[in-house]
Amino acid sequence: MKTFVMKGIGRVGFMDKPIPEPGPNDAIVKTTRALVCTSDVHTLRGALGERDNLTLGHEAVGRIHRLGSEVHGFREGDRVAVTAVTPCFQCENCQRGYSSQCRQLLGGWKYANAKDGSFAEYFHVNDARVNLTRIPDGIPDELAVYSCDMMSTGFMGAEHANIPIGGTVAVFAQGPVGLMATAGARLQGAGLVIAVESVPRRQELARQFGADEIVDYSRIDPVEAIRRLTGGDGVDAAIECLGAQATFEACVKATRPGGTISVVGYFGHGDSVDIPRIEWGMGMSDKVIRTGLCPGGNERMSRLLRLIETGRVDPAPLTTHTFAFDEVDQALHLMETKEDGIIKPLILFEDS
Repeated sequence: MKTFVMKGIGRVGFMDKPIPEPGPNDAIVKTTRALVCTSDVHTLRGALGERDNLTLGHEAVGRIHRLGSEVHGFREGDRVAVTAVTPCFQCENCQRGYSSQCRQLLGGWKYANAKDGSFAEYFHVNDARVNLTRIPDGIPDELAVYSCDMMSTGFMGAEHANIPIGGTVAVFAQGPVGLMATAGARLQGAGLVIAVESVPRRQELARQFGADEIVDYSRIDPVEAIRRLTGGDGVDAAIECLGAQATFEACVKATRPGGTISVVGYFGHGDSVDIPRIEWGMGMSDKVIRTGLCPGGNERMSRLLRLIETGRVDPAPLTTHTFAFDEVDQALHLMETKEDGIIKPLILFEDS
């Protein structure tokens, strides 16, 4: 099968690999649609260290090609989505309720980290009974694929933010995850959703997904603007969706005492992240900083797909570009440069 791999830091290419074999609890999926993520760019640039011919990609849907002997409740040929994080749901961390940290720190994140990812004609699914999710007939693959990471991660940002019904929330950065965090904040019952973004097209999408106010940080200090919009109080919750020191600091500063800073951004560079001391109340502000990694499992995935099926969330506007699988290198380049107004590139596989 053809795969797209990281040959080393900053180097990618296509290569042939054998179609993987499933263990008794595993499955092999024939890929039909995939998405390229900025996380793939971070990985390529060395955020996880050196990788040698590791297949990239972690957002994909397809049809079951083969099932392990112990995987019940599915059939070969079923259309399925697979979350970007595939925990075992048996280890101590999973049983403690932190399945994304399966066995170890970030251990649920296996694709393009600890094992080959899904930029391949076929990909392997561990613990398939809990990590495969059947796609409802009414949802096309190009929409279902958004449940694998973007919806799950963005909504997690809103879920972790502890937004009170009618409360105020600021979402910093309106990339794909930030837009889904904006949609998630509205679903969680926020009364005022403030999106912080400078790119006009992303500002438009933020309004489409539920933002009441837009703060353009290139024109005005976002913390000052947020305080004005909240009568000087600051927001009940701020969601960091970029993974940058400046946005993290702004989240802490813009959040009122007793509020929550929910971090879903990928901090791919540097050795530390600094907390602004005064606005943190010298450690005594009752502000909560909550972090997380995209949750996995088919129970969550089924709920996300239900939101698409019922029309409560339509991720289609996130797709700005479409590429064939043999053009995935071009898609990855655009995700790195953010040229041509790209938000999310959809990858089409042959015979899908």
